[in-house]
Amino acid sequence: MAEIGFQGLIVGLGNPGLRYLDTPHNFGFLALESFLKASEDKWAVIPCPAFKCELWRGDLDGKKWLAAKPLTYMNLSGDAVGPLARWYKLAPEHILIVQDELDLPWGRLKFKKNGGAAGHKGILSISNALGSNAFFRLRIGIGRPGPGQDSASYVLRRFSESERIAVAEVLTRAVKAISTYCLLGPMAAMQALHAPSAADFV
Repeated sequence: MAEIGFQGLIVGLGNPGLRYLDTPHNFGFLALESFLKASEDKWAVIPCPAFKCELWRGDLDGKKWLAAKPLTYMNLSGDAVGPLARWYKLAPEHILIVQDELDLPWGRLKFKKNGGAAGHKGILSISNALGSNAFFRLRIGIGRPGPGQDSASYVLRRFSESERIAVAEVLTRAVKAISTYCLLGPMAAMQALHAPSAADFV
């Protein structure tokens, strides 16, 4: 029987395997990994051979959380998130998806609830699996490809050496955003992230 009483589920999106390790499409993986590392003493692995993901449980200020990395490849992310949500009895409103976002400038962070997938096949897969788009999303901007470059090759390219410094800075802000979400709630996190004075986030 599933353990109950979890505050929510944090899911980082990406593609498994070394080929995709340092690519813009894996920003969700990278942000979740950085968040878990920042508070690694509060997280423990949950063996889950029945689920298509890596899974952790954590205790943050007395509240129990789940965190997951789907191992289904991006386009089938719902095959991992759907069963997890049903097993742990978590409504979409208690799920945070961390994703890359073409429609935001590079490095811009934005929280969102509801709304369409905007062409993001991982988000579309999750919406279909849950039968709802009422989950929260932390969108990490990667900008649009330049002239003559298609979106697939752009999101799956390796970060350049010059980009790696910027990636580290973006991940620092993403960790802060996820932490605020977990400790203070989604509304507080959205207000902090989107406030005009939120220089640490935007």
